[in-house]
Amino acid sequence: MKAARQQQIVELLSQHHTLTTEALSQLLQVSIETVRRDLSELQKQGSIQRSHGQARVLLRDNHNGEKPFHRRVKSHYAHKSDIARTALAWIDEGMTIALDASSTCWFLARQLPNSNLTVFTNSHPVCVELGRRERIQLISAGGQLQRQYGYYVNPALLSQVKSLEIDLFIFSCEGIDNDGVLWDSSANNAAYKSLLLKRAAQSLLLIDKSKFHRSGEVRIGNLRDVTQIISDAGPDNTLLPFFAGSGR
Repeated sequence: MKAARQQQIVELLSQHHTLTTEALSQLLQVSIETVRRDLSELQKQGSIQRSHGQARVLLRDNHNGEKPFHRRVKSHYAHKSDIARTALAWIDEGMTIALDASSTCWFLARQLPNSNLTVFTNSHPVCVELGRRERIQLISAGGQLQRQYGYYVNPALLSQVKSLEIDLFIFSCEGIDNDGVLWDSSANNAAYKSLLLKRAAQSLLLIDKSKFHRSGEVRIGNLRDVTQIISDAGPDNTLLPFFAGSGR
């Protein structure tokens, strides 16, 4: 509930430019103290700015806080490579899998064997990598290429996915907050992940420990929607009670 309310605060501030604490309290039908706590957390996240009893959203470009692909590859690369290697055990010959445009899935693509697989992805770097594997049937989401961020944006994605039977969706995300909500920094990427999370028979979340207890710009879904997590976080992580998946 808190995450949804804070997202609503950001949306209201985007619409009205600035709002007082009292106005937000009335619009959300919650106490002023609740609004103040939410605004304090949003300010720490860098989403808003507060001054003299008012708040305003920090304007960003269309990609919000999204990092370019080349920067994401360099961040925690050793952990991501190890996580991707562990994910290989979930992939069997003959499967149809979907990969997102995360750098972790790119590390996974580099380690995939040249075997009888069908891979669907919106990631340009993954397409480049798997284009070298003659036995892998590669299906690109297509559409407009966002070169800096390494993915395609296709308005016809829904109709395209309807024709596919996805056995396993493998993805990462910007963060998981304290309520078990999965977040991303890009609306386009979040829409792709949310759709595939619903359509795939099983899902595998690859995430390094730096992304726990973090939120982002756009909601993807909930940790309870995920079949299994592969992470370098320890078993005592406080978010694990939100997780209802089972191991393999």
